[in-house]
Amino acid sequence: MTITEIWAREPLPTGPSIFLAGPTPRSPAVRSWRPAAITLIQRSWPGDLAILIPESRDAIRAADYDDQFSWETRARESATAILFWIPRDLATLPGFTTNVEFGHDVTTGKAVLGCPPDCPNPERNRYLIHLANHYSVPVRQTLPDTVAAALASIGGQGQSR
Repeated sequence: MTITEIWAREPLPTGPSIFLAGPTPRSPAVRSWRPAAITLIQRSWPGDLAILIPESRDAIRAADYDDQFSWETRARESATAILFWIPRDLATLPGFTTNVEFGHDVTTGKAVLGCPPDCPNPERNRYLIHLANHYSVPVRQTLPDTVAAALASIGGQGQSR
C-alpha cells in the first residue's frame, strides 16, 4: 500500500487519486483542515492512492497565480475523486474560490461535498448543498463521513487485495 502526497505545483501522478478541495488558510494563525483529511485517508484506504493537496509544501506560496490555477485545474481534472470540505467561516476560511470550483465540478461525477452544520457560517453552504442534491452529489456533515464517501466513490481502483 502506498499513499503519496502530491502538493501544489508538483508533478501529477497516474492512477487513482483524490483532490482535497476547499478553503485554504491565508494566515499561519489559521489551521488547515487538510492534515486531518490526509490522516483519515491514510487510515482508511487499503491500496495505492495519491492525495492531491492544493497547498504549498513547506508553506512556499506560488510566485505566479497562473501556476497555481493551472495546477489545481489539471489536478481536479485528473483526480478520480474530488473531496470538497467547506467548514465555512467568512472571517478565516470564506471559500469563495471553492464555490466556483464546486460549481465547475458538480457535474463531473467525481465530487463529494462536506459541509459541517456547526461551522461558523453554515447558512453560506445552503446553495452548494442544494446544488449537490440537484445533481445527486453525495453530501456529508463530518470530515470522516466526507472522506469515506469520497473513497467509496473511487471503489476498487488501486486497492491491494
